[in-house]
Amino acid sequence: MDFNNYEEFGNFLLSLNVTRTFFKPLSENDNSKNQIYFGSSFQVLQQIPFGTIIEFPENKDPNYKANVNFWWINNFGHTSPAPNTQLILYTRYPEVRLSGFLSNCPTAPREYLQPIPREERTNNNGKDGRILIFGICPDNKVYGFLAAKNSSLAKSILTNLYLDKQGKTIQEFPLKGLLGTDKTELVNKLHDIVKTGWHESVRLFPDGKIKPYQASNAGGYTLEALFGIIPNGIAEPDFKGWELKTFSRNRITLMTPEPDQGFYHEKGAKEFVLKYGHDAPNVIKYFTGIHKFDTKNTTSQMTLVIKGFDFNKGTINDMAGGLYLLDNNNIPTAIWTFNGLITHWSRKHSHACYVNYKFEEKKGKSGYIYYSPVYLGENTDLSLFLKTMQSGKIVYDPATKVMLNSKGNMSIKARSQFRINFKDLKYLYEDFYPQNV
Repeated sequence: MDFNNYEEFGNFLLSLNVTRTFFKPLSENDNSKNQIYFGSSFQVLQQIPFGTIIEFPENKDPNYKANVNFWWINNFGHTSPAPNTQLILYTRYPEVRLSGFLSNCPTAPREYLQPIPREERTNNNGKDGRILIFGICPDNKVYGFLAAKNSSLAKSILTNLYLDKQGKTIQEFPLKGLLGTDKTELVNKLHDIVKTGWHESVRLFPDGKIKPYQASNAGGYTLEALFGIIPNGIAEPDFKGWELKTFSRNRITLMTPEPDQGFYHEKGAKEFVLKYGHDAPNVIKYFTGIHKFDTKNTTSQMTLVIKGFDFNKGTINDMAGGLYLLDNNNIPTAIWTFNGLITHWSRKHSHACYVNYKFEEKKGKSGYIYYSPVYLGENTDLSLFLKTMQSGKIVYDPATKVMLNSKGNMSIKARSQFRINFKDLKYLYEDFYPQNV
């Protein structure tokens, strides 16, 4: 099976249930020995699905690795897994590389990924005409295909798709002959929702049934139900690579990850609030207060700091670091590690859609109206998040409380919120713009 052009190959990827595609022009240094270089940032983590990030501190250059469910496609259209494929995160430089992609895989293109002796290199380690294509499936399976130098497929991609943008190591590869098909579907769906006007407040439950729903967060749940999305805590985008965010006021909740280290994680949210919370009406203890970077909060007497990040270079220099909530003795009470933050932010927020709404009662029923334009944010990474937090534009604004339930027992409502004002969203994305729907 020969693939003559990118449209033909895109149709083949569709037959494999691929929904997102990327390509990387390879350089002479991209081979099985030197690994495949993905750039001097962690931005690729937005694009290539990965498993749990594991630390390897014993190496000469301490690094982190994450498995990738990677399958090679050969020229006959046959596929097989490359079980040892992994992303390696080198924090010293920093950079990300793909490794282990040839071993134990019969369809791997070994002949095109062998190291080139230095004396035989002709491009000064520059791009040599090979193109590596990635196809991403909804279940996070990643297909790979290598278009050989001077092949019809490689020439088609370089002629029609390749943009010589500095820093863009991986670029979009279109499906159905139309770049941005997923965005088009998103916009069309939002157009129908906005045009309809008022929508009753509902939620889509795991049994597939849509039922009336009343809560302060029902505006988001109602929009998700209209998209056919069942709410879950999985760190994946909501709709075909896009994260849906609703807002009715200036302050927007970006994400709500719980700490993964420190007293909060070790003892649990309830013990944390009982120890560090304050008195409030109708609750036993409440932990609240707007915490800005490197500024002590007057309510909690705690300070939010960032460790292991070089603000001048915009790079992580210690993956063991993260966001630290320090008490008066500089002891960390809650920690959000870079490991967890990269997984959460990179997976969910690479492409985000912000939708403004208004609550309105109609004939005794609660409901929502959604407005045009919506606001699209494209291309972000954790460094933009951390820099925006350093500037004071992102705050930690918790609302975690311990209450008495109907049986008289203590119960916990955990809410670790990172929030931002609408006008400051532009600092989180390389591209942020209004979109009429």
